[in-house]
Amino acid sequence: MKKFINSVDGVLAESLDGLAAAHADLVTLGPERKFVRRRELNSRKVALVSGGGSGHEPLHAGFVGYGMLDAACPGQVFTSPTPDQIVEAAQAVSGDAGVLFVVKNYAGDRMNFEMAAEISEGRTATIVTDDDVAVENSTHSIGRRGVAGTLIVEKIVGAAAEKGADLQACVALGERVNARTRSMGVALTSCTVPAAGTPTFVLAEDEMEVGVGIHGEPGRRRVKLERADVIAFEMTTAIAKDLDAREGNEALLLVNGFGGTPAIELYLMYNAARRMLEKRGLRIARSLVGSYVTSLDMAGCSLTVSLLDTETRALWDHPVRTAALKW
Repeated sequence: MKKFINSVDGVLAESLDGLAAAHADLVTLGPERKFVRRRELNSRKVALVSGGGSGHEPLHAGFVGYGMLDAACPGQVFTSPTPDQIVEAAQAVSGDAGVLFVVKNYAGDRMNFEMAAEISEGRTATIVTDDDVAVENSTHSIGRRGVAGTLIVEKIVGAAAEKGADLQACVALGERVNARTRSMGVALTSCTVPAAGTPTFVLAEDEMEVGVGIHGEPGRRRVKLERADVIAFEMTTAIAKDLDAREGNEALLLVNGFGGTPAIELYLMYNAARRMLEKRGLRIARSLVGSYVTSLDMAGCSLTVSLLDTETRALWDHPVRTAALKW
């Protein structure tokens, strides 16, 4: 295992210290590094809190700031944050309008956020993201997994909260965005969890895993490596069918790298996916390309399509200032 680390046990703590130092104008760490929160809080707005296992950076801590999350709780690598982390984060950022938890549909995340909601003081509500088309059930989730579409929910709902939407409106919006968002991923290599020191699984040089999750868990099947256009066709076909996308729909297209894929390949995949979606009659109104919901050092990518309307397009365009997103 070759990684830039000092010790396996110190990876998360040292990384969080680096994040807070590099973006001190935007974020600060909670006690004992239990959460990352916005430096400048607004007690009048709905506070958005999310989190999950580390190793998916910049999700979630990289999306803390104006226009997105108010706090994020980082668990150990691929391990859910604990309920006490979540409760302390909610208490640190909550104001008069309540707290909204944005939770990926993984069993550990759902259980711990549910426990936190039960013991939190003040008003709370929860949105569960489940945008993965590749699998209905796995050992990690009940139903579809929440993957890169979580970013889109956090961005659009975060903008609405910033503009003054109340808790009920934020929940309804988040559920609508989640229902209109689908993702699918393909892995070319496994990832290596520092504590394990060896790859989670092994792919031959001529193999790929289709429908992979963000922890490297398997999806639909393992097959021979195909050309980029063939991969993009299968992914866009599955997504468009599941969305029941119609000719004339406006969409946001996110091409997300898993951590070990260079930008030149991500833009190539964007080009292929865009062409195929446009052939189906979709109009790609907004785009995002980069590594935003990663799986440590895994090579591969996911495609996410979110159908837009006038409201959600405007909220996507709303200014955002976080470590990972700024416009």
